[in-house]
Amino acid sequence: MATRPIEIGPAGIQAARNIERLRLLRGLSQQDLAERCTALGCPMTNTALSRTERARRRCDVDDLVAIAAALGISPSALLADYLAAPRG
Repeated sequence: MATRPIEIGPAGIQAARNIERLRLLRGLSQQDLAERCTALGCPMTNTALSRTERARRRCDVDDLVAIAAALGISPSALLADYLAAPRG
């Protein structure tokens, strides 16, 4: 059975960009952030985080909340530009 490609929408792409941007601003490697998420009870590998940042893996709500907590921000901050953009 063929697998369907994972489609990432505009909110997911914005979250991916913000995760990487904020991780780098805080001087964290992907491994550091993945370990912080795991310590918060959301097991994550650096490979999963890398795929999330590149929008090759969907970021579910649990991951979004854990990543935000590990970065010391609110989950909505990871969607900031998407939420502010006007949509028709």
